[in-house]
Amino acid sequence: MAGSTLEIKNLHVEIEGNEILKGVDLTINGGEFHAVMGPNGTGKSTLASAIMGHPSFEITEGSVHLDGQDVLEMEVDERARAGLFLAMQYPSEISGVTTSDFLRSSINARREEGDEISLMKFIKEMDGVLDELEIDKNMAQRYLNEGFSGGEKKRNEILQLMLLKPEIAILDEIDSGLDIDALKVVAKGINKMRDEQFGCLIITHYQRLLNYITPDKVHVMMQGRVVKSGGPELAQRLESEGYDWIKQELGLEDENVEQEV
Repeated sequence: MAGSTLEIKNLHVEIEGNEILKGVDLTINGGEFHAVMGPNGTGKSTLASAIMGHPSFEITEGSVHLDGQDVLEMEVDERARAGLFLAMQYPSEISGVTTSDFLRSSINARREEGDEISLMKFIKEMDGVLDELEIDKNMAQRYLNEGFSGGEKKRNEILQLMLLKPEIAILDEIDSGLDIDALKVVAKGINKMRDEQFGCLIITHYQRLLNYITPDKVHVMMQGRVVKSGGPELAQRLESEGYDWIKQELGLEDENVEQEV
C-alpha cells in the first residue's frame, strides 16, 4: 500500500505583514526523504511552522494537502491526528506533564475510541525506543523537556517520532546543537523509520546530518522559494562551495528577479 502524500502548492506566508514565503512548491510522498537547505532567513522554518498551523504565520495564498485533505482548514491538533508531525527547532517545556503521559496521550489521540494502547504495550514500546536512542529511562518520568539539555530535547523529539509513527514528518533543524555522538544516535532513529509508508522533510543548514541520513531529494530555498532541486550530490556541493554559485547561476542577486527552475 502506498504511503501518504503531502502536496504544497504556491505557498505564500506572511508574518506581521512581511512576506517570508513567496510561492513554495513541494511534494513529499511516502517512502521519500527530502532535505531543504538554504541560507539563514530564507523561510525554511517558516515553511515548517506554516504547515503545522502556527498562529503567528498568515497564509495569504496557496494550498497544502495531505492525501487530498485541505490541511489549512484543519486545527493544529487535527493536523497531528491526520498524520503530520513536527520536530521543532526549539521544543517547548511543559511543566506538570511527564514525557510518558504526553506520549501515551498523543498515541491514543490518533486511535479510535476503545482502541487505546494498553499501558503494558505502551511501556514495552517506549522502553525499546528509549534503549535505541540511548535515553535514560528516568527521562520518561520527568516533565516534558523541563530542565532537558539541548541534546535531550532533540532525542526526545525523535522518541516522539518513533512512537507516534506519523505519515509525514517535518524535522526542523533537528541536528542543531548536537555533538557528533548524539547526531549519530538521532540519525539512527530517523533512519529506522524509513519505509514506504513514511515520508520525511528534513530542514537543515549543514551537510553533516545528510552524511548519516541520505535524502532522496535536496531542495535549496532562497528568497522564499525553492530555487533548485537535485539529489544528495547537491548538498555535497553546497557544503564545499556555499550558495553563491546558485545565485550566480540563476541570477538571484537581485531580490526582485523571478526565476523558474
